[in-house]
Amino acid sequence: MKKLTATKLILYIFMAVGAILSLFPFYWMFVMATNSKEAINQTPPAFVPGDQLVVNFQNVLGQIRFFEALANSFIVSTLVTLGVLFLCSLAGFAFAKMEFKGKNILFVSILVTMMVPTQLGLVPSYFIISKLEWLNSMKALVVPGLVNAFGIFWMRQYIRDSVPDELIQAAKIDGCGNFRIYWNIVVPSILPAFATLGIVTFMQVWNDFLWPVTVLRDPSFQTIQVAIRSLNDVYVRDYGMILSGTFWATVPLVVVFLIFNKFFISGLTQGSIK
Repeated sequence: MKKLTATKLILYIFMAVGAILSLFPFYWMFVMATNSKEAINQTPPAFVPGDQLVVNFQNVLGQIRFFEALANSFIVSTLVTLGVLFLCSLAGFAFAKMEFKGKNILFVSILVTMMVPTQLGLVPSYFIISKLEWLNSMKALVVPGLVNAFGIFWMRQYIRDSVPDELIQAAKIDGCGNFRIYWNIVVPSILPAFATLGIVTFMQVWNDFLWPVTVLRDPSFQTIQVAIRSLNDVYVRDYGMILSGTFWATVPLVVVFLIFNKFFISGLTQGSIK
């Protein structure tokens, strides 16, 4: 019993230290966002929150269109997330529960694309968007991200393991078509997978910088990451102002994660406990 208690104590200490190390960057960002430039640059720097959070954020509003960029990021992230959830779950259902010629070859081909670095596809993607005349528009951010290889792989694996084949066969005997089976049987069974993929996709699109800065030039269409980057384009960098913008840009991600946290954990642990 003592050995078990000691083991649990060590485990709790390890988890507590890991939690502190994980949360410290967020705390440090908040501390810098609430202090003046002088307090940040002093030696040693301030380690406790200051009283300059409002002042720093006002400076951010004076430099960039913060709320407009925030709204652009929210719209793009939401649309891409909804598209990925719908299209990838449809493709995952097809690969998991339907039989068609060349299914395995096509699935492997999709997985191979996950090995290609994003930067290698930047030039051809830009060329296509340019030919379609979608530069400086939301379509350039939304349409290319509506489906991805990881989403198809994740949904295929989850549907294969969580939706029994007997249930699919029973629905076909009752006269259900493929889409009705997907909508009425598969979708209610994979809500944790939706939450997990949704959070991952939303965070990925929200934090994306390379593609938006490549296809957008009009400030009215800039996403929050591109807008915050422009805070560095000054001769004297005010880290309090920069971290204030970064802090408020991170808040929506934290809110989304907290809302769907329960489903996110359930989706990751599905199948680990029978």
